[in-house]
Amino acid sequence: MRKEKKMNRIKSKYLFWFTFLLLACISAPINAATAGEEPGKVDVQDIVFSHIRDAYTWHITEWNGKEISIPLPVLVKSEERGWDMFLSSHLHHGNVHHNYYVAGEGEHAGKVVEKNSRGEEVKPLDLSLTKNVVGLLISCGILLFIVLRTARWYKKHPNEAPGGFTGLMEMAVMYIHEGVVKEGIGKEYKPFSSYLLTVFFFILINNLIGIIPVFPGGANVTGNIAVTAVLAGCTFLAVNLFATKEYWKEIFWPNAPLFLKLPLPIMPFVEFFGILTKPFALMIRLFANIMAGHTIILALTCLIFITASMGVAINGTMTVVSVLFTVFMNCLELLVACLQAYIFTLLSANYIGLAKVRE
Repeated sequence: MRKEKKMNRIKSKYLFWFTFLLLACISAPINAATAGEEPGKVDVQDIVFSHIRDAYTWHITEWNGKEISIPLPVLVKSEERGWDMFLSSHLHHGNVHHNYYVAGEGEHAGKVVEKNSRGEEVKPLDLSLTKNVVGLLISCGILLFIVLRTARWYKKHPNEAPGGFTGLMEMAVMYIHEGVVKEGIGKEYKPFSSYLLTVFFFILINNLIGIIPVFPGGANVTGNIAVTAVLAGCTFLAVNLFATKEYWKEIFWPNAPLFLKLPLPIMPFVEFFGILTKPFALMIRLFANIMAGHTIILALTCLIFITASMGVAINGTMTVVSVLFTVFMNCLELLVACLQAYIFTLLSANYIGLAKVRE
């Protein structure tokens, strides 16, 4: 009886949080679409890109026509006045603070700019804590907490089989370690094991947090090409800095007919170009999949408001279709979040393994 009651309580908790997140996933885009827009005048492009791109404030919701958001610190260095730091709330609604403002259009649209002594709009050195930067800090904090909590449990319970969350972490770690890292790299996997495990959980946590539309979720971290470029760059360094002589021999003098290498180095050029295309493919694959998922969810939600002026029948039908497809896409995004973390780690392990193969 006690076990049944305990299981029922656990099921109720999971059901509550699932329902809460589901409603949040649906209501957040709806809130954004209705905020400040008249019926029939929904700017879909602005709604979608305002959620995908980085920002100097962390928008939460709208309440009685007022924006509820968390202002983030802006840290900039002007060529003429030096360093300056203030909260982004000073720049709301096109306000100018200490000669700084957010550009509405042009080359620096959405970025903090200033007017120099010649009246030209220039971009200062910007080291601000934007939404994506804060999202990265949150995800790194969560990752450290999970890893240290798991390690602490093993320290306190030696020679014991873990259960619950620790058991789940052990299962995930062992699956990636044995099935991806060791299989992909081979005998010399140990120097790269920690890196690949860190990459997997880092991408996974950022993907999962990005699905949650309410704070501290909603930051489009892995949908930012700068973040995926750094991750791909780390794999590029891991592949090429620790590659064997045989790997570089196959790049500059591959096992191909001589006429493909002399007088024109066709095959060496193709092999060398492959060094750059591998990390580029990693960068684009992760960026495109995560960004596309967010874009589709927001676009589907906007269908409700686009059809608002087409009559009750059409709008009612499209509302049902929009909600159903939004729920489906959120569930699909959950799968994509795990799958993209796995694929990035798997391909990184395979690229490293190819560079470590000895003849």
